[in-house]
Amino acid sequence: MKPLRVVLFVMLAAVPVLAHHGGSGYEEKTESFVGTVKQFQFTNPHSWIQVDVTDPTGKVTEWSFEWGSPNSLARDGVHPSTFPAGAKATFHVHLAKSGVKAGLFEGAKFEDGTIVGKWDN
Repeated sequence: MKPLRVVLFVMLAAVPVLAHHGGSGYEEKTESFVGTVKQFQFTNPHSWIQVDVTDPTGKVTEWSFEWGSPNSLARDGVHPSTFPAGAKATFHVHLAKSGVKAGLFEGAKFEDGTIVGKWDN
């Protein structure tokens, strides 16, 4: 009977971990931004891409785009050098519902045509 208790405990303990990975804090549709990579934070538990975006008036605003863990990204061929500082790209993201300058990264297309992540157009 004791092994059954251990299995049940492990299964119940895993539920909060799975719930953590929801995307409810982000909009469903994607928005596009043209910007310059400021920094790629290839860190646990989630990586972040810091991007400087210039609006039509010339004002530069820093945006933060959340992505996956370094472990899962590395398995897909993404490394710290994938987003070098100073690189210009168009980014597709799901905006944060809270209105902060942040989003959930979907994909990017660099000036040389290189695509990282998902890209539909």
